[in-house]
Amino acid sequence: MDNRLLIAKSEPLWNTNNKVIFLVGSLIILLFTLPLFGLNSFYLHLFIMIFMHAVMAQSWNVIAGFSGQISLGHGAFFGIGAYATSFFYIQYGVSPWISMPFGILISGIFAILIGIPMLRLSGHYFAIATLLIGISFQVVFQRWDLVGAASGLWVPMTSEDSWIALQFHKSKVPYYYIFLIFFIITFFIVWLLSRSKLGYRLRAVRDDPQAALSLCINVSNYKIIAYVISAMIMAPMGSLFAQYILIIDPDRVFNIEISIIVLLITVLGGIGNVWGPIIGAAILIPISEYSRIYLGGTGGAVDLIIYGLILMVICIFRPDGLISFVPKDILERKKQR
Repeated sequence: MDNRLLIAKSEPLWNTNNKVIFLVGSLIILLFTLPLFGLNSFYLHLFIMIFMHAVMAQSWNVIAGFSGQISLGHGAFFGIGAYATSFFYIQYGVSPWISMPFGILISGIFAILIGIPMLRLSGHYFAIATLLIGISFQVVFQRWDLVGAASGLWVPMTSEDSWIALQFHKSKVPYYYIFLIFFIITFFIVWLLSRSKLGYRLRAVRDDPQAALSLCINVSNYKIIAYVISAMIMAPMGSLFAQYILIIDPDRVFNIEISIIVLLITVLGGIGNVWGPIIGAAILIPISEYSRIYLGGTGGAVDLIIYGLILMVICIFRPDGLISFVPKDILERKKQR
């Protein structure tokens, strides 16, 4: 009898992969139907923030988790996306749907220009360099009159809901679905990346650059590729956030806190794993939002204290993040015998 037939008979019909597909599909269906249960504005906002930060953390995960480069200035690409969309809409009336790709392209170009000299650095030298780059963007935009300098940009409000202008005043439900779709698309793209030849080469660069060089893998080039992909994933979140709040300024969209939060989310959930940013965002963002509500003006400081305590516990007991609680055979495809 054919060996393949024997293997097929020996495998259970309801195997691990089918369970994962079922769970993911059920979660997606649940997320799409949640607004139908009459969620109020706060809970819609909470989910929007979770989706947005999960995508941003997934972006950081590409450069840090896959290629091993710790970036502390990743919020710069969030700000570029926000300013690109807002500027083109205010000055030329260009729909955010059209200008959003320009923000992605500009972020990618800046990632190349920044990455070529900086990605020759490694470890804490690269981290410090990216931190300074992020601060530099904030300083430049604070003094750039064309984009409003320190006052920022105020996006003109439409008189009624508009998909073209990406503005919805009656309900947050459209924003919920837009962020949800971007969240699903980003997760799928990074999932494909993690299982592609490029993903395996990035991990080789992360784990042992010298061994990767011996296999004819151009370490510098692959680090730049990871940096560009990461930047281009981050930019749309800045664009959508700008249309969500309708006012941006350098202190808000180039704040170092953005880079720190996405780092904390990824490390908490599990760096280097596509599920890590999702788990981290689902835990840290509600903590942040609820602490601001119940603790008033002190919430911004208290949530950081809570973040620190959680990370201390995770680093001591679960250095691989919360994802380490999940059995590996659930997250990874079983190898055929």
